[in-house]
This record gives sequence, C-alpha cells and structure tokens, in this order.
Amino acid sequence: MSQAADQVKWCLKKAEKELEECKRLGKHPKHRGLVKKEPDIYTAKKHIDKAEHDLKAAILNQQHNFHDWTINIGFYVVYHCFLAIASKFGYTSGNQTCTIALIQWLKEEGKIKFNEEFIDILKYHDTKNEKEDKVIELREEYTYGIETKVDETKVKKIIDMSKRIIDATKDIVYEN
Repeated sequence: MSQAADQVKWCLKKAEKELEECKRLGKHPKHRGLVKKEPDIYTAKKHIDKAEHDLKAAILNQQHNFHDWTINIGFYVVYHCFLAIASKFGYTSGNQTCTIALIQWLKEEGKIKFNEEFIDILKYHDTKNEKEDKVIELREEYTYGIETKVDETKVKKIIDMSKRIIDATKDIVYEN
C-alpha cells in the first residue's frame, strides 16, 4: 500500500472517530479527516466557481501590487480545485493534509489524470530549493510574515498555475 493510500485510510478513520465523539458528546459534527459520501457534482462545480472567483481576486491583487495576498489567494485557488475533485469522487475533507493525500491517491489509482506538479505545490518540503516555489510555503511566509514585496515572476507563476489547475480540474469534474 502506498503512503498516500495509508494516509487516506488513516484520515477516514480519524474523521469517523471524531464524528462519533461529537455524537457521543452531543456536539455539532466536526472532523479533521476524510468522510466518504455519495459523489456530489453540484458541490464540485461550486468549488470550481469559488476557485475561479478567487483567481479573479488574485489577478486584481496582482494588478494593484498586493502580491503578498496574491500568493495567499493562489493557495486557495488550488485548494478549492482539490476539494472539487474530492466532491466528485464522494469525499469531504476537514484537513489539508488529508485532502492532498486523497488527490495523490486518486492519481495513483488511475482515477484522475492530474499533473504531479499540481499536487507537489501543496506539499511541504525540507530543502530551501524545494520550498522556494511551493504555494503552501509561500502562503505561510507571506500570510504570517512581515514582508509585502514578492518577486513578480513568482506571482505570475502562481497566477498561471492557478489557471492551469482550474482547467485540469474542470476536465476531471466534467468528464463522464
């Protein structure tokens, strides 16, 4: 079993335990894992709509030199695309790491054709060179850090990647 498959299995069990605990305590159901449900194309399409909306906001921020926030928004464009794919295959997620593992697993299983680069940009990396262009790392740096100036080539790369990932996600969600 692959690392992604193991992680998906763990995320499913995690959500199940957390939801059982909420029920036992009479709390609103909440989880930080994955839940398997019926495929939901409507929600998948709404996540794509949100990704496209966020892309427009990223472009506006770029045009007005709010590059630090363009990075942040770019992360959420990608993440909503991942949630769209998850919904199409009948999953809800309460955890970014679980969502990334699910997309990796769906790719490994041959259920989606998805560029590895799209998955890789949301993974944490150990070396400086690996971290440099990963939207997840940049998002944390520019959201929690004090720097507001970002290299324009990084911003353009994230905008371009956002457009490409939305197109790839539409191909997956809208295929029969």
